[in-house]
Amino acid sequence: MSDTPAVTIDLAGMPCPAPLLGAKKIIDDLQAGQTMVLLSDCPGTEDDLFAWCKFTGNELVSNLKQADGKTAYTLKKAGGAQTTPIAHVTLDMRGVSCPGPILEAKKLLDGMKAGEILQLVSDCPGSVADIESWSHSAPVELLATLPMARGAHEFYLRKK
Repeated sequence: MSDTPAVTIDLAGMPCPAPLLGAKKIIDDLQAGQTMVLLSDCPGTEDDLFAWCKFTGNELVSNLKQADGKTAYTLKKAGGAQTTPIAHVTLDMRGVSCPGPILEAKKLLDGMKAGEILQLVSDCPGSVADIESWSHSAPVELLATLPMARGAHEFYLRKK
């Protein structure tokens, strides 16, 4: 499958749940594994999409804030190749400020075997940049960074 979205739909100015309903209409017609981009400025769209994806198996691949105030949400239709790694251990660090999530992840990873995967969940605003930087200098490989609701992210780290 190409990384190029099959469809881009701009629903800025539409109140929730219109962006979710628009995304559903489009994604229902996509093939498994295809992606679409939804542009929205409704503040509830992220939470709506997150809950809907958990329910349907579709994937919220990314959410990027645009300079014009819109957010571009990339959605992937369920049924394609598995993109989320399977974790051996989960560490939920929501509510803990940086660098706490990295320090605790390091402790857990030190006790894990090479090749095992840690799922780290954090809502610290700096965690995305911190974990990406840390993974370049630590004996870990950052396999995936997935957005969750309310600014939290899932990080999948494999011990080298």
